[in-house]
Amino acid sequence: MSATAIEAATGDVVVAGRRVFPIGLSDPPPVTGTAPNGGLPAWSEIAGAGVNFVRNYTVWTAAAAEEQLLAVRRELDAAQAEGLQVWLALAGIDRDLSKRPLLDEIVNALKGHAGLGIWKGIDEPALGRAPVSGCVDVYRHLRALDPEHPVAITEAPRAAAPTPGRTLPLTEAAVRPYAAACDVHGVDIYPVSIPPGRHAGGPPVNTDIGVVGDMTGLLARATGRRAIWTTLQIAWSGVLPPHPLVFPTLQQARFMAYDAIIAGARGLFFFGGQLTQAMTPADRQHGWNWTYWEHVQRPLLVELTDTAHTSALLAPLAAQPVKASASDVLTSARHTQGVFHLIAARRSASGSVTVHFSDLPANATHGTVLEHPGNPARRVGAAHGSFTDPAPFGPHHARVYRFAT
Repeated sequence: MSATAIEAATGDVVVAGRRVFPIGLSDPPPVTGTAPNGGLPAWSEIAGAGVNFVRNYTVWTAAAAEEQLLAVRRELDAAQAEGLQVWLALAGIDRDLSKRPLLDEIVNALKGHAGLGIWKGIDEPALGRAPVSGCVDVYRHLRALDPEHPVAITEAPRAAAPTPGRTLPLTEAAVRPYAAACDVHGVDIYPVSIPPGRHAGGPPVNTDIGVVGDMTGLLARATGRRAIWTTLQIAWSGVLPPHPLVFPTLQQARFMAYDAIIAGARGLFFFGGQLTQAMTPADRQHGWNWTYWEHVQRPLLVELTDTAHTSALLAPLAAQPVKASASDVLTSARHTQGVFHLIAARRSASGSVTVHFSDLPANATHGTVLEHPGNPARRVGAAHGSFTDPAPFGPHHARVYRFAT
């Protein structure tokens, strides 16, 4: 068994003693599938591009439990073989302890598998009016059964309204009670649609893709914890027929990833590759959206998971934030021994601006803008704790800087 833990100071996931930044697919390609372009087994392809977590969303029933356990074990075996971890849902037995015997059967049968990373608790509880006491009871019982694997839950960007059948924008007050029902708290937010921002409900909620950072920050404030995950968009029900089918571009996907990270995400998942209605006819034959993977998802993940970017994502937050001269440019400063990282993203959707950064460590002088798709690495120099990047920030641009200290 590979024990998994959450590092309290940073919110990082620790698997078998090694810190990882979760990059996951919700849901991944079929475990027996093949990637069409390279011909690799599907899970070899995604692991090679940097995916380290895959979600399994099984809705458990007593009548089908034996068959469901066999299917999940096959996925756990495949995950172990590829160096992946499974984020395993307990859907159907996660609202309260009314189905405790089935919960016990599932957890006891699977908790010792090395492919298991984290349990998935109740899904979108604030939206679904899940009973807080029941969710907390399940969490406490689950951790007593299996102290080696944390529990993560995900909120929707909306919560149930007092009037049945209606919803309101998610609030800190709606999230806060459920913090006691998990170790990792997350939110899913899919803002690319026609019209934009439908997933979060539209105005007065931010309809720009910067709503990703808004929602991630809301979760961090509401829970007071570092362990925050953000689930980002490949596709969702609001872009499936009869709605116009639209996907995030690579630039939008990059921005949303870094916007979430700056706002506090210590893990990213990507939802919708499994939605048949969003696939080309060729992709339907392979059971997953490989077209989007090739054009957007794979280039983004290769960037996020290379050595230099991984170092930045796992670095602890710096004691002092870095200031940007432009109010629409947000930053996250991170410092490890000998290296200072700065992640910056511009939230405006139009125009461009040259940005001056200040309050860096005085000994951060020689820096690099890390390579990202279409942009080779380049040098920048700082003096007296500040620098100006000569390349303007365009709409929704994001950059990662690395300085030796």
